[in-house]
Amino acid sequence: MATQGTATVNFGTGATEASVAVTGQAGFTSGTNLVEAWVSGLSTANNPAGSAREEGFSVIVDPEVTGTGFTINVHPRIGLAFGQYKVNWVWN
Repeated sequence: MATQGTATVNFGTGATEASVAVTGQAGFTSGTNLVEAWVSGLSTANNPAGSAREEGFSVIVDPEVTGTGFTINVHPRIGLAFGQYKVNWVWN
C-alpha cells in the first residue's frame, strides 16, 4: 500500500515559487521509492475550488531525504501565484 497525504503550499501575496516539506516519512528511501505530487482542485481559505487549473502549475519533488521525506516545489506557469493551494502526494 502506498503512503499518501495532503500538504499546503503558500505563495503569500505573490511569488513565483512555493514549497512545502513533507517529513515524518521514516520508511522513505531516496532513489528507491517513487514520489508523485500534484496541486489539487480543492478550495483553500483564499482560493476557490478549481482555481489551480487556471495557474497550470509545475510540480517538482526535490530534495528527497532517506528516512525523513521530501520537499514539494510548485511554480505557476506564468507570472505570480497568490495565496494557498492544496498539494496531494503519494509514495511507494
